[in-house]
Amino acid sequence: MSANNTPLFEKVAFIGLGLIGSSLARVIKAHHLAGEVVASTRSEKTLADAKQLGLIDQGFSSASEAVQDADLIVLALPVQATEKALQQIKPYLRADAIITDVGSTKGNVVQAAKNVFGENLPKGFVPGHPIAGSEHSGVHAGKIDLFAKHKVILTPLESSDPIAVQKLIQLWQSAQAEVICMDVAQHDEVLAHTSHLPHLMAFNLVEQLANRQDNLDIFRYAAGGFRDFSRIAASDPQMWHDIFLANKKAILSAVTGFEDQLQRFKQVIQSEDSNALMGMLGHAKAARQHFNHMLANTPLMENNAVTQQFTISPGSQQFSGHFSVPGDKSVSHRSIMFGAIAEGTTHVTGFLEGEDALATLQAFRDMGVSIEGPKNGEVTIHGVGMHGLKKPASALYMGNSGTSLRLLSGMLSAQAFDTVMTGDASLSKRPMERIAKPLRVMGAKIQTTGEKGTPPVSITGAQGLKGIHYDLPMASAQVKSGILLAGLWAEGATSVTEPEPTRDHTERMLRAFGYDVKTQKQDHGNQITLQGGGKLVGTNIQVPSDISSAAFFMVGAAISQNADLTLQAVGINPTRTGVIEILKQMGADISVLNERIAGGEPIADIHIRGGKTLKGIHMPEDQVPLAIDEFPALFIAAACAEGETILTGAAELRVKESDRIQVMADGLIALGIQCQPTDDGIIIQGKGKTGEWSPIFTGGQIESHHDHRIAMSFSIAGLRCAEPITIHGTETVATSFPTFTELAKKAGMLIQQSDV
Repeated sequence: MSANNTPLFEKVAFIGLGLIGSSLARVIKAHHLAGEVVASTRSEKTLADAKQLGLIDQGFSSASEAVQDADLIVLALPVQATEKALQQIKPYLRADAIITDVGSTKGNVVQAAKNVFGENLPKGFVPGHPIAGSEHSGVHAGKIDLFAKHKVILTPLESSDPIAVQKLIQLWQSAQAEVICMDVAQHDEVLAHTSHLPHLMAFNLVEQLANRQDNLDIFRYAAGGFRDFSRIAASDPQMWHDIFLANKKAILSAVTGFEDQLQRFKQVIQSEDSNALMGMLGHAKAARQHFNHMLANTPLMENNAVTQQFTISPGSQQFSGHFSVPGDKSVSHRSIMFGAIAEGTTHVTGFLEGEDALATLQAFRDMGVSIEGPKNGEVTIHGVGMHGLKKPASALYMGNSGTSLRLLSGMLSAQAFDTVMTGDASLSKRPMERIAKPLRVMGAKIQTTGEKGTPPVSITGAQGLKGIHYDLPMASAQVKSGILLAGLWAEGATSVTEPEPTRDHTERMLRAFGYDVKTQKQDHGNQITLQGGGKLVGTNIQVPSDISSAAFFMVGAAISQNADLTLQAVGINPTRTGVIEILKQMGADISVLNERIAGGEPIADIHIRGGKTLKGIHMPEDQVPLAIDEFPALFIAAACAEGETILTGAAELRVKESDRIQVMADGLIALGIQCQPTDDGIIIQGKGKTGEWSPIFTGGQIESHHDHRIAMSFSIAGLRCAEPITIHGTETVATSFPTFTELAKKAGMLIQQSDV
């Protein structure tokens, strides 16, 4: 019912009243969405039962009688009967009547309407398809919640009145359905693959097995998977007969594609090609997980809805432990990228199984690379060489990963095929012209198709990139790496000069794969140079623990009175250790122990003791690039310090997953901390006092803006809170640190994760 208590429709007429129609009638009646509900069907018993169930006010044997004065007509009958029904009701329709249907195919429904009305279709004609069903049929099988949490696809035409479309959206949303609008042809193509082909396969499989002599044993010993899959073969044969013929062209195309893929499986099994078989099976499994996650999170991010939150309660007596944090995300990304274009096999251990790194892994699987795992942090990549990547079937989805998108922009600019890269709503707001501009100078054909130079990123296949020398206008390891990776395929030398040192994971790992990279120190930063046309050779990579993830625990221990925490095998790449240096300058008791090299990267154990009151400082600008991702956590340390902390030279924080300067400032103020954001940093008035360990933060509500580092930083603030802190939008923590809450609890934090 609308806000002014006026029903959405005056009179709704159902033509047909089976499972779908009777379920929708239940919704309309329960929510008082119509002044009157009527139906027509050839079965007098169905009409009598529907009246007894309270689903309709009147029943008619004639469709022409039912539709008179109706402002909504729902064609709930087999798709093949659409044209005949429309012919019957055409003379009796109101001029403003909305006409929709519930059929599984749309092209033939539109053609049926054109056969009846000509090219000038009624403005109220809006084909529809609720994707819901049951093994049972008939008026008694209807359920009021049949459409809840299911999709309903509307296929508006150019002639469809927007008001009619909106009213149908309201109707289906009242049934708790997710409404999607799409083109008629797209609907039929998509449904041919996702619904019609699986049903055809189920019918075919059951028919095949039923014709075997040992059919009784086949069905007797069938496992649950077979029963689940073959269940849909119990659907109405007449309905599926009509669907298969109505969507003949798209279904036959889907069957051909299935036969081709099945033949590939047959060939690799016949030839006992173990690597190829593992790659195909692994790709299928990973694709299902990847796209399920993608679909689960895209509506969430687009609607800015919150599905998860952290609540941190005061009362932790200590923050201690001896454990490892997950693998370094930057190294994990690069291990997949370089292993994919290397010759031979690359074995990775310690791989971070977070969503950002998995997005990179999925992208290379989509480009034809056989990858085994990840399993317990182990990944095996069967490299295809510098020219072995294949055109992906569709856009590459990068999720929330700016690293994936920027580095792949460089690699894909050199390929012979076209690609498009997309991401979630957060990534789609991040600037990409910083990498696109220098790549264009190299000869790349790259477009940032979003507003203000943001994703999606479209790349036209290019040959013959030219090496360039590029002076980075601002320090950025991602932009530097993207240019260097394009340079692998470019003619001549490619060099990048950075204004100050940035992460050198790309240079280190290229050397580990046998590619010559020269680094020459300049007055401030470095100049990195490589020659195009070389090759990478598969190797073994051990991913160190991520210092960015470790930073939350370092800060947590540094602000806690009785902390004694050791973090094992943390990467201490000199371009990443700014957080350690800054904490030391603030007075933290922090030691770097057992330094060693693993996979070309320096690692060490980091030991932090609490009990010292931190001091406010002017954070040195030469450490800003070395701690750029750790500043949200360092802001929490600054709030717990004695005196004023000033950060300058960190404008890049404003173009991360969120505007981290403003979002952190808003959160600190909400928790009772005085601070002032500036264009390139922040001024924080710390509340710590020497020798006192009283709470620093009040309780409160924090909006993380779906930024994982914001969420984890304010979680650490909970160690010094007076009242509970609730952090909204924490579902993105899994992008970089999937075990964060588990380890935080292990260390002694009182943290709870809940769905909203």
